[in-house]
This record gives sequence, C-alpha cells and structure tokens, in this order.
Amino acid sequence: MSVKNQNQSPYRSRKKTQVKKNDSAIAYQNKDIASKVMAEEFKGKTFAVYGIDVPKIKRVGPTNLPAIEVNELRLDNLFELEDGSYAIVDYESRYAEENKNKYLGYIARIAQRLYNENGRFPLIRFIIIYTADVEKGATIPHLNMGCMTMKLEEAFLSDIDSKEIYDGIKHKMDHNISLVDEDLMRLIIYPLTFKGNQAKRKAINDTIELVDRIDEESASLFVYKCILAFTDKVIDRETAQEIRRRIGMMTQVEQIIEQEKIDAVNEAVEKAVKSEQAKAEQTMEQIAKNMFLDGDSIEKISRCVGLSMARLEEVIAPLKI
Repeated sequence: MSVKNQNQSPYRSRKKTQVKKNDSAIAYQNKDIASKVMAEEFKGKTFAVYGIDVPKIKRVGPTNLPAIEVNELRLDNLFELEDGSYAIVDYESRYAEENKNKYLGYIARIAQRLYNENGRFPLIRFIIIYTADVEKGATIPHLNMGCMTMKLEEAFLSDIDSKEIYDGIKHKMDHNISLVDEDLMRLIIYPLTFKGNQAKRKAINDTIELVDRIDEESASLFVYKCILAFTDKVIDRETAQEIRRRIGMMTQVEQIIEQEKIDAVNEAVEKAVKSEQAKAEQTMEQIAKNMFLDGDSIEKISRCVGLSMARLEEVIAPLKI
C-alpha cells in the first residue's frame, strides 16, 4: 500500500481513545450535516480500489428520486462522476437473477429525474459490489431484453486480501503515517471482504477500533456512515446503535462549528456596516461644516446633509467660537 499520494487528502491517526457513554439520546437524523459530509468526503475518491475502472466521484446525489422508497435507494447509492455520467452502486451478498428487476427500476427512476432536470437522458453506469460470499464467475453481468440491454459493472471483494487491508492501515496508524483516500475506501468495505455474517460482524468491530484512531473527524464520520450503509444487512443492532451514537456526537460538533463560522461572518459584516456608517457620518459632518463656513443657514444644512438640528448644532458648535 502506498504511504501517501500528494493529490489525495491525508488523514492523521491518533491513539485509541474510549468514547464516553452518554445516557441521553443523541439526535441522529440530521440529514443536512450527514449529506454534506458524505458529499464532501466522497468527492475525488474512486472505486478503482475495488477493481472497477470508472472516473473519480464528483459528488453524491441527487437523492429525491420519484417513486423511490426511503430504504430502497439511499444517499450513498448514487454518484455523479467526473465525466458527467452517473453511477448507481449496490452491494450484494448473493447473486440472484431476479435482482435485475430492482436494478431496472432504479435506472428508470433515476433516468426520469435527470431527464426532467436536464432535458436529456443521462449516461448511467450500474456497479454491483459483491461481498466475499460471491465468487467471480458465478454471476451474469448483462441482460438482453431485445429492446434494451443492461450491462453491469461488477467488483468482487473475494479478490481483495482482507489481511492486507487491515495490516496496511494499522501499520500506518501505529507509525503515525497519514491515511489517504484509498485507505478510507478500503476501510469502508473491509467487513464485506469476509464470508459469512459472523466473520463480517467481527470485522465491523475491528474496523470501528481503527476508525476510533483516525484524528480527522470528518474522515471518521465518513467511514462510520459508510459502515452503517454498506453493512446494514449484517450489522447487529447494538453495534449499529453505538455507531449512530458516535455519529450523533460528531454531527453535533459539526453543527457547533458551522454556527461559529456563521456567527463570525455575521460579526464581520456587522463591523463592516458600522464602519461604513461611521465614515458616512463623518463625511456628512464635514460637508455640514463647509456649508456653515460658506454662510448657509442651519435649516438648509440640515435639509442637505440629513443631520438632525440637535446633531448639527453639536457639529458646528466649535466653529462658532
């Protein structure tokens, strides 16, 4: 595994720390923060580490697709790529020919939404990432219905060395070497490189231990959300709740940081406005003084510069001495 790529974002690791328990419920349904994190963190990443040759991800979305159930197509399923095409990504732990009905439904609905928005049909790629339970050669990646043909792009996590992923990332953390985007993309699918639910659940817990050592919270949040999304069929309820709790804590911090940024901008704008107002008042006062010295009446000066009579008296008082 490479140590660092200058074109990728590095993520520092930290010593393992224990997250304190909190009995109070932590809000998890903060979709604005979650969507923002997913969109920002997926940008520039690639599925090439899974053996799929497609352009890099430009952004996540769009997700408000017509006639799609909430649990049918998630935020993390649809990506816009750098070449302008869209990639639907689905994870399967078994091959079933009937699943192609589901894929056709996804494609039709996404095509409808994007056509309505752009006035043309999009180029859509459909990527199936099979867990280690499915071996290469056991699937049929295409469907020919005469009037249309669907070609799937497949990745088989059975081809990926689980031990290499874990040992490589752990080595970097142990030696305080920055993680890069490829490391995060490997980490989020690490549990799926194992066969059977029991092995996957153990790998999820091992992944959580590694994620806890990532110093960059946005990277940790990205991996946690991906673990929930990509292992939702095998993760146990207790582990899922713990991950949601951690995500809740992180998103609360994100909200605080965002509010601090907003407050700082508002304060700067307010100071700038006050400064401009002060400069305008000084200008009007100087004009009032010049008019007074030219012999204009107080009433005329007040009408021209917009100062009250009381304030105008204060401004020209020194000139009467």
